[in-house]
Amino acid sequence: MIKGLSITPPVIGRIAIGKVVEKNGKRLPEKDDAFTITTQVQQKDGWLLHPLHQKLVAESPSGKIRTIPVTVLFNDPNLNLRAQYSLFDRKSGRLLCVGNGENAKRSTPEGLKTVVCLSPEGCALGKELGCKPYGRLNVQIEGQDDDLGTFMFRTTGYNSIRTLAARLQYYHALSHGKTRFLPLSLKLRAKSTTQSHRAPVYYVDLVLREGLTLEEALPQALEMAKLAEIAGIDYVALEESARQGLSNGAFEESEEEQPEALAEFFPEVVSELATSEEVVMEEDEGKEDTTTIMPSVPLESGKLEPVPTRRVS
Repeated sequence: MIKGLSITPPVIGRIAIGKVVEKNGKRLPEKDDAFTITTQVQQKDGWLLHPLHQKLVAESPSGKIRTIPVTVLFNDPNLNLRAQYSLFDRKSGRLLCVGNGENAKRSTPEGLKTVVCLSPEGCALGKELGCKPYGRLNVQIEGQDDDLGTFMFRTTGYNSIRTLAARLQYYHALSHGKTRFLPLSLKLRAKSTTQSHRAPVYYVDLVLREGLTLEEALPQALEMAKLAEIAGIDYVALEESARQGLSNGAFEESEEEQPEALAEFFPEVVSELATSEEVVMEEDEGKEDTTTIMPSVPLESGKLEPVPTRRVS
């Protein structure tokens, strides 16, 4: 294995909320109340929609995706959701510093250094350059044709990060560490705060599939775990391999992903980016939540066909 290269869970697509619209010749983020599922292929008009997007839209009475049937790849909550304080360079998108609330790994002219850093509010560099919590959630969508592939949802929103982290920890505890086998759904929720002037803001939650109770889902999960063990599938070894891969590099973001991270942290520069665009979706008590999104193009078409949207007041 190449040292210094972080080996992350395989990604076959992206999950995002919101859209980008053109106003006065500029492409600007606009709030929306639905998910968008895209491939990793991008044309000048935007990300190509994943076939699962059209499938879920067709199944939705409203024509919008507000819940996505998913499972997680790992039992360990910290492998499914990696959340850290992160600081990106505004111009280059290069990751400068990553912290866990105690210590931080910081890139300096002298090389990588470990420093004591409790929070962005207590760090002069973090306050100056805009250090934020940054979460990456990997899930598998029902109907995908890749056993190890995942769809990634990125966010810098406190609401989404706190909610997803809590849900994963609770499900891990309730299922005796068998979260991998629970039938779950990503669900888009709305709330309003004084900071949002009572306008709805959106965040992502992780819940059991509709119609299932814990009493029904947990025995099913435990039985599926036993069947996997009988089949010889070693999820303990899978998770150990994933931990080693993630720890193999100082930072998770690759050079290819840096422009996306730049726009996610600094959405005000969205119209200036040539390679990716993001939207601001959540403003939790003065904080912003951003998720990757570009105008969507169906996989089988090269023409721009935006997903129909409706503003929520």
